[in-house]
Amino acid sequence: MTRMFRMFVCVGIAAFSLAACQKKEEPPPGPAEQLGRKLDQAATQGAVELNKMGENAGKALEKAGEAIQNKAKEAQQEADKK
Repeated sequence: MTRMFRMFVCVGIAAFSLAACQKKEEPPPGPAEQLGRKLDQAATQGAVELNKMGENAGKALEKAGEAIQNKAKEAQQEADKK
């Protein structure tokens, strides 16, 4: 009888294990989760835009620096001529 009982317990555990392993369908995301995803997307897009703005500002500063150097060279050449 104990042998039969052990067999039923083993079969029960195996059946429970298989039932627990089945993938359950996920419910649709709730309003808070949807809002969180939208916030994540907005933050990511904002970071991309800030990087672009930083690159453009860096290029503008380089051009301004080059213009200042050119003007300084011209001024130096004018001063050397006098």
